[in-house]
Amino acid sequence: MSPQVDVLIVGAGPSGLTLALQAQAHGAQVRIVDRRPATPRPSRALIMHPRTLEGLRPLGVTSQLLARADVAPTADLHVGRRVVRVRLGALDLPETAFPHLTLVRQQHVESVLERVLADRGMEVEHCTEVVSVEDGRDSARARLHSPSGTEIVTCSFVAGCDGPVSTVRRAAGIGWYGGPYRQEVVLADVQLRADLARGVAHVVVGRRGVLLLFALGERAPWRLLVTRPALHDHPPYGEPGPPVEIADLRALLDDAGLGTRIASVVWSARYPLQHRVAARFRSGRLFLVGDAAHAFSPATGQGMNTGIQDALNLGWKLAFATSVSDPTALLESYELERRPIARRVLALTNVAFWAEAGTGLLPELLRGVIAPLGAPAVPTLVGQRWLVAEAVRCVSQFRAGYRHSPLSVDEMPRLSPGPRAGQWQSDEPVTAGGEQVRLHELLACQPGVHVLVHRDTAPLEQALGAHVVVHRLTSTPGSGVVVVRPDGYVGFRAPAVHQARLRQWLARIGVGSRDHQDARALPLDRIRPAFP
Repeated sequence: MSPQVDVLIVGAGPSGLTLALQAQAHGAQVRIVDRRPATPRPSRALIMHPRTLEGLRPLGVTSQLLARADVAPTADLHVGRRVVRVRLGALDLPETAFPHLTLVRQQHVESVLERVLADRGMEVEHCTEVVSVEDGRDSARARLHSPSGTEIVTCSFVAGCDGPVSTVRRAAGIGWYGGPYRQEVVLADVQLRADLARGVAHVVVGRRGVLLLFALGERAPWRLLVTRPALHDHPPYGEPGPPVEIADLRALLDDAGLGTRIASVVWSARYPLQHRVAARFRSGRLFLVGDAAHAFSPATGQGMNTGIQDALNLGWKLAFATSVSDPTALLESYELERRPIARRVLALTNVAFWAEAGTGLLPELLRGVIAPLGAPAVPTLVGQRWLVAEAVRCVSQFRAGYRHSPLSVDEMPRLSPGPRAGQWQSDEPVTAGGEQVRLHELLACQPGVHVLVHRDTAPLEQALGAHVVVHRLTSTPGSGVVVVRPDGYVGFRAPAVHQARLRQWLARIGVGSRDHQDARALPLDRIRPAFP
């Protein structure tokens, strides 16, 4: 049976919606289903990192996201009896167009992405559950159940964006390594009796854990987030658990010592936490993305951001794979690139969550004794703009790269300036077409592969492929060439353009104007991989 669609996406959270946009933008026929109804669900994620905004920019959604966001957040850090104000807008990050932390509700992220999908002719099929998935040699098959009945869908690929309890992961027989945390998170939308300043997030670091109050509630003015030891029952992962009694919420807020009380609770839920990563991100034609591939603590706000970056990595590859005679390297690169990133993020969030919410003697000592003693130094540390910028770079995965990917090919000398193959292409001022612009403006002009040729490079043949855009950077001397992948990473670099080698790399990822035999005329071992 021939495939009815190129990609079936299971799950319409931020990862699934991003994957649908990225795959469709690069030529794939996509279908996206979600077992949940179309009614909005309470947000868990509230932070979007600069690197995530950069990746979404070519899809034409960042302006709508930023219109619903706070891009200059201010936080009052309560440590013991001290209150330290921290401002996180206009950070020292010249390599990005988004030099700030962005507070935006997950609900708004989903509504923006879903609306853009609808504008481009693709509706999310809500109340549609994937009952089973089968991987085949020539196609995959999924059984869907919806209010209109049961349907069998054939497709080239299935992407499981269906959360921690993933039907696609279970069907693929992929292991789920890790375990539960001893702590859980309580979320609530509340009305406060003595209102706090609305323009400030309040962060309380105490011996028992961390409490946060944001003026970002969805059903009431304030969103409360607090960590506490997990109870003995086990609500399902990834879904809101039972509501929390108002007396318990008041006790948690009283312990924080903010001098305010909860007047009413509009919504509350407990969320169990786990630290896990899938044994593989791919099995044949089945792929795992976002929370189906990894589960983190909420520390440093990595869940939604890492899932979106998974989707930006995979979407164009699934779209281009249908044009490659042998897409093995292209498809295998997803797991080779993203799973090591997930493992590093897991380690980062484990350490951060231990410091924030650990119940042992040492973390309680750090929060209850050492942190108050060190609180006077916080304004000085925050005043060091380079230090704050480095922390944001780390959290935002600016330095996460794919140096050992089969798609990273670098012929430049090792000490050559600029990002190497497999590294993220940073922003900078350039001149192209007689105008001075930021480089990321060029890369965001349309989705696809962007070929950056330097000032003295010989003219390229124009027909490089339907999804290839060529820019001549007249402000960059030399005759080199840099190819930036659709997800913003450098894929190919060379000190001079060799048409056959450039076309070979393009053919390897599924784009190029000549047939694949011509493009593969140069053996792969003639191209030196980056960092062998």
